[in-house]
Amino acid sequence: MSERIGRLDGKVAVITGAARGQGEAEARLFVAEGAQVVLTDVLADDLRAVAGEFGSDAIAVEHDVVDEAAWDRVVSAAIDAFGAIDILVNNAAIHWIRPLLDERAGDVRRILDVNLIGPMLGMQRVVAPMRDRGRGSIVNISSYAGLSGLYGHTAYGASKWALRGITKTAAVELGVWGIRVNSIHPGPIETAMLPVGRSNEPGRYGDVPLGRTGQPGEVAELVAFLASDASSYLTGAELAVDGGMAAGRVPRGVRG
Repeated sequence: MSERIGRLDGKVAVITGAARGQGEAEARLFVAEGAQVVLTDVLADDLRAVAGEFGSDAIAVEHDVVDEAAWDRVVSAAIDAFGAIDILVNNAAIHWIRPLLDERAGDVRRILDVNLIGPMLGMQRVVAPMRDRGRGSIVNISSYAGLSGLYGHTAYGASKWALRGITKTAAVELGVWGIRVNSIHPGPIETAMLPVGRSNEPGRYGDVPLGRTGQPGEVAELVAFLASDASSYLTGAELAVDGGMAAGRVPRGVRG
C-alpha cells in the first residue's frame, strides 16, 4: 500500500463496524495516517482489543447502529475524547444470501434497519459537529450489490441500493456546509462477510477482470482518500473497488 504521509493529520473519525474486516482495516490505516479514531461495533470484546492497540489515538464505544441513543453516546464520546468529528465511515452492515421467493418481511426490515437506517442516523448526528468545523467527510460503504442485481441478494441489495441513493441526496443537502458525502461499492473482499467457500481459490473469481478477491486494506485506501483533503472537490460520487466487476465479467475460458 501507499507510503504513510499523514494524510489524516489533525482529523477525528468515527468508524462503525470497526471490530474486524474492512472496518478494522480502515481504523488501522486512519491511525497510521494521523487520525484520532472512535471505533464502534456490537462486538465489544473484539472492538476493545483492536482499539487497545492504538493507545491514546483511539477509543472503543460499543454501539448498535440502529439505536438512536447509542449514536448520541458515540458523538458525545468523540467530542469528549478528541474535541471534534471530521469523518464518519458508515461501515457496519449485515448480510445473507437468500432468493426473493424465500425472503421474509421481518428480516428485510432488520437488514434495512442496520444497513440503511443506521447510516442515516449517523449522518444526522454528525452534521452539527462537522458544521462547527466548517468541513466534513462522510463515507458510506455500499456494495457491488448496490450497483447491479445479484442472485440471492434481495434484502442486502435493496439496502445497499438505498444507501447509494441516500448518499446522493445527502451530498446535495450537506454540501452547503462543506460536508462531503460519497459511497464506496466493494466487490468480493476477503472478510467474514464473504460467502462460505468463496475464498481466493484458483479460478474461483476468474470472471473478475483482476482475477481475484480484494483485501480489506485495498478498500481502506479508498476510504482514506475520500476522508482526506486530497478529495476535497469530490462529493456525491459512487466509487467501485471491485477488481473491475462493475465494468464487466471475463467470459469463462478466456483467462489462461
